[in-house]
Amino acid sequence: MPDTSAQYDEAIAKCKDIFSNKMKDYGSSWRILRLSSLTDQIFIKANRIKTLEETKESMVGDGVGGEFLGIVNYCIMALIQIDLGPKEEPSMRLSKASALYDKYAGETKDLMMAKNHDYGEAWRDMRISSYTDLILVKLLRIKQIEDNEGATLVSEGIDANYQDILNYSVFALIRLAEEGKL
Repeated sequence: MPDTSAQYDEAIAKCKDIFSNKMKDYGSSWRILRLSSLTDQIFIKANRIKTLEETKESMVGDGVGGEFLGIVNYCIMALIQIDLGPKEEPSMRLSKASALYDKYAGETKDLMMAKNHDYGEAWRDMRISSYTDLILVKLLRIKQIEDNEGATLVSEGIDANYQDILNYSVFALIRLAEEGKL
């Protein structure tokens, strides 16, 4: 039986390495993004994954794995923005961004481990394309909640949907790594 916790940590470490390097290149420019813009960025990546899955052809060379890595990072940025809000003049240091990254990645992993216990790792028997579809559904839900100015009657909030998207993306990264495609 694979060690899900260790595989999760390995996938997050790859994502965080990219996040940290982009912070070194670009600073915290992402902090100006409103939540709706982050939602749209994730939507673009998820839609591209679906296109690649269906056409089996990439015209720009980047594959599905890179898009899932990006989705993880955008989800963590979104969770940070929910907490701190966007800034007109971003100036977050890498050390603070890294600590917040670890906080939200850890909280989301804890959620995954609890759900994993209850669902018995059913995600391992799912197709990667199903993660893509579930991510797209969650994004449409987030867009509707955003259009409703954050109000829900009986549903989870935006943050829970971002966490689910993050976890589906990590599942895809784990599966792609197991298949030697990452």
